[in-house]
Amino acid sequence: MKCRTCGQKALVNMRQHKLALCKEHYLEWIPDQTERFIEKYKMFTRTEKILVAVSGGKDSLSLWDILQRQGYQADGLYICLGIDAGLNYSSESQRLTEKFAARRNLKLHIVDVQKEYGATIPQFAQKSRRGRGKPCSVCGLVKRHVMNRIARDFGYDVLATGHNLDDEAAILFGNTLSWAGEYLLRQGPVLPETPGLARKVKPLCRIYEREMLAYVLLHGIEYIYYECPFSAGSTSIYYKQLLNKLESDRPGAKLSFYLSFLEARKSGLFAERQEIQAELHPCPNCGQPTSAPGLCSFCRMMSQQ
Repeated sequence: MKCRTCGQKALVNMRQHKLALCKEHYLEWIPDQTERFIEKYKMFTRTEKILVAVSGGKDSLSLWDILQRQGYQADGLYICLGIDAGLNYSSESQRLTEKFAARRNLKLHIVDVQKEYGATIPQFAQKSRRGRGKPCSVCGLVKRHVMNRIARDFGYDVLATGHNLDDEAAILFGNTLSWAGEYLLRQGPVLPETPGLARKVKPLCRIYEREMLAYVLLHGIEYIYYECPFSAGSTSIYYKQLLNKLESDRPGAKLSFYLSFLEARKSGLFAERQEIQAELHPCPNCGQPTSAPGLCSFCRMMSQQ
């Protein structure tokens, strides 16, 4: 198969796009597509300060790499969760993230959850009602709190995450199965800023996981290739497996599913829901916006420790 651009031997074949590219043009195509989606969804400009949440995985490191190559003001944030469980997961992901930043002379904020809040994620989960069974809920709550705090305290306009199309399609599939209206309302490439909260964006939301894997391998970016040890058996992975089977039979199905949702939302599918969104107010303890009466969910969890 030949490269669509230059006619040389193609290295990456994307059936879903009916497109094949050589290494050189593929490494140009991914940043060009990312730039296209940044502009299409009006995510941010080159004058705004961007905070990239980096985990040491392929997607977040690739996103940071792309943004700095494209000339954006992008710093990184790594959150050490204290999840080692025999695999040294947090230790290794932090090492790779620090190595990535040092080689490119990029600014990296590091927040150690245990040092700042007194416990690791597994320890929080053991003591919290949220963490019964698995610590994923606690982990998400803590990460959101830390990301919002760092973005606010250091004056970032935008918080960017490395969610790819596979992630977004799996989240959408799960929310659709349960018709979780509030979550469906909030899902999309951009979550606008509100007082106290930076704008949240997902520049890779239309790029397949396989495409990001090819990008990171062809660029030689070192990343942590194994999943969080607590993710085994998660519903999100199960949904991804189901969608992978659909994609195998019908190339482009994931992208069609996600884009059709965005079109339906834009056409007013959730108009009634938008009118009844909960109002936010500052948490009296940490100052972060919350819709909960009294303390925010994070501070309520901390009070249980």
